[in-house]
Amino acid sequence: MNLVEEITLSNNLIMQVWDGSRAIASDTTKVELRIVIDIAVRKEYFNDPEHLQQVAAVFGPEISYEYTKERTFVDTTNREMVFNELLEDFRKDSLPYISRTDFPARFAMSKLRDIRQHPYRYHDIPEKQASER
Repeated sequence: MNLVEEITLSNNLIMQVWDGSRAIASDTTKVELRIVIDIAVRKEYFNDPEHLQQVAAVFGPEISYEYTKERTFVDTTNREMVFNELLEDFRKDSLPYISRTDFPARFAMSKLRDIRQHPYRYHDIPEKQASER
């Protein structure tokens, strides 16, 4: 994967744009756009300090937002154009939401909800502890 660019968003998050495209055949390419944003786990995102500890125990000090979009069997001569289309679609459709001031807190809370609703996915937390919170 190649890092295409890093963009500082209006909420001070840094968005990394990766190109994971690869050749499938001599004239065909799988075009892959990957967006990665690392979000620090902060106490102000949670009402209860135990919720912060629970999320940090599973994910560590940062949570990664990841978005991947791909198109297969693209003519190699159109690879760059298709990649740019995928990136432009992301910027138009998702970037306004991700740039919101409350996005990091909402994303952190979504991870807490996921831990509570699906504790079996997270082996770092006992199921009983996850369901009690």
